[in-house]
Amino acid sequence: MKYLKIFSPATVANVSCGFDTLGFALDALGDEMTFTKTVEPKVVITKITGADLPYETDKNVAGAVVHKMLNDANADFGLEITIHKGFSPGSGLGSSAASGAGAAFGANQFLNERFSLVELVKYAMYGEEVACGSQIADNVSAALFGGFVLIRSYDPLEIKGIPVPSDLRVVALHPQIEVKTKDAREVLPDVVPLKDAISQWANVGGLIAGLYDNDYQLIANSLQDIIVEPHRKNLIPGFDETKTAALQSDALGAGISGSGPTIFALCKGNETQELVFNAMKKTYESVGIPFHIYKSAINKAGIKILEKT
Repeated sequence: MKYLKIFSPATVANVSCGFDTLGFALDALGDEMTFTKTVEPKVVITKITGADLPYETDKNVAGAVVHKMLNDANADFGLEITIHKGFSPGSGLGSSAASGAGAAFGANQFLNERFSLVELVKYAMYGEEVACGSQIADNVSAALFGGFVLIRSYDPLEIKGIPVPSDLRVVALHPQIEVKTKDAREVLPDVVPLKDAISQWANVGGLIAGLYDNDYQLIANSLQDIIVEPHRKNLIPGFDETKTAALQSDALGAGISGSGPTIFALCKGNETQELVFNAMKKTYESVGIPFHIYKSAINKAGIKILEKT
C-alpha cells in the first residue's frame, strides 16, 4: 500500500455521568487524513486545512504519534500526512483525539496492523499528552473502537465496547468560544461527598444497563451529572437554557461534551432529534454568541477507510 485516506470521528466524552470513563463517536463530524508512503524514513506533514495547527512533527498530535509508532516499529519507510479538520480545536468534541486516533490507525495500516486496538489507544493517548499534557483515553478510545466505550481501568488499560440502540441520535451545539481543558479541570472539587459519589456511580451503571437493554427510560434517568456539570456549566454561556430546551423537546438527556463548550443531547429517533435540534438552535440564537449545531447518529464503526491504493 502506498496511499491511504481515512475519516476519523469527532467524539463526546464523559456523557454526563461518566467523567473520564465514558465516550462515544459521532457519525456526521470528523477529520479526513491522508498518508503517503515515502522511501525516506521521516514523517512530514505536508498540508493542514480547517484549523491553524503546527506543521512541526513534535508539536503536531498526528505527526508525533506517527513518528513514535514508526520509530518503535523500526520502520524503514516514512509517511507524508495531510489533515483536514472537520471541526474546531477546543470544541469539546475531541479534536486532538481525532488527529491522534486517526494517525495511530493510519500508521498501523502501513505496519501491517502489527499493533492491537488497545495499543493504538495508548499511542493516541501519547498524542493527547502532546496536545494537552494528559494521557486521557475516553475520546481516543471512542474514535478507535466506535460506538460507546467504557474505560474500566487505566493501569492496566482496559476498554469495553458498549452496545448502542439503533435509533439513538445526537444533537451537538458548539458555541464559538474557547473553554480550556486546564480551566475546566481547575473548577472541579478535590473532594466529593459520599452521597454524591454513590448517586454518580448508580447513574453510570444505569446508563450502561440501559444501553445494553435498549431501555430508553433508564438511559434518560441515568443521564445526570451531579459532580462535574454544576461546576463547569458556568463556563458556558446559555448552558442551562439550552439544556432545558432540549429536555422540554423530549431529549433523553443533555450535558457538556468533554470539557466544553459543546452542549450535547441524546435523543430517541430522527423525529425527536429534529425537535431537539430546532429547540436548542432557537434557544442559543438568543444568547448572542455565534455557534455551530450538528445532528448525528452514533458512529459504530469508528475510523473508516475512504480510499487506499
